[in-house]
Amino acid sequence: MNETPENRIKRMQMRSWRRGIKEMDMILGPFSDTELVGMDAATLDTYDALLWENDQELYTWVNGTKPTPERFSAIITTVCAHTFKK
Repeated sequence: MNETPENRIKRMQMRSWRRGIKEMDMILGPFSDTELVGMDAATLDTYDALLWENDQELYTWVNGTKPTPERFSAIITTVCAHTFKK
C-alpha cells in the first residue's frame, strides 16, 4: 500500500471508530485518537493487522475471557492499559 504516514493513521483511526460492535468502537476509537501518532512503524503494522480481526474475538481478548494470540499480546496490553487506566 502506498499511503503517507498521516493518511495511514487517519485510515486506522476511522477503522478504530467504526467497528462491528459499539464496545470495540468505544475501546479502539479513543485509543487510536491518542496513541497512534506516537507509535513506531512495527507497532503500527501490528495494530493495522489487529483491525482486521473479528470484533467478537477482539472483545474476548480485551476483557480477558480468552487468551490473546501471541502476535497481538503487546498491543492488546497497551490498549487495555489505555482503556482501563485508573
